[in-house]
Amino acid sequence: QVQLVESGGGLVQAGDSLRLSCAASGRNFIGYALGWFRQTPGKERVFVAAIDWRDVTYVADAVKGRFTISRDSANNIIYLQMNSLKPDDTAVYYCAAAGPDYGLGSRMNSEEYDDWGQGTQVTVSS
Repeated sequence: QVQLVESGGGLVQAGDSLRLSCAASGRNFIGYALGWFRQTPGKERVFVAAIDWRDVTYVADAVKGRFTISRDSANNIIYLQMNSLKPDDTAVYYCAAAGPDYGLGSRMNSEEYDDWGQGTQVTVSS
């Protein structure tokens, strides 16, 4: 059973940076992608970024240039480095795992992801 545990959220001011972490466990993640989605009250989860077992990355246009996803493959941890944060980035951020599909998925569709973490709140004040 896949377990995903997020950490690193918090309250920051506009322009600040945060780094989220997601520790994944429960299986060998060859052929998988691990991704980040975010959700605000009353809205659907929105794709933020993903990285697959080959370290191929996918980043949403809304955060491209500000957010970076990376992976510590030895420890099955992924990171989301968030710079130049804006109030619109305020959301609950979820880590999710998709696969194994060996690269066939788009990575941007939440329906591709079978396992989810509990989420971590990021609040950006203006």
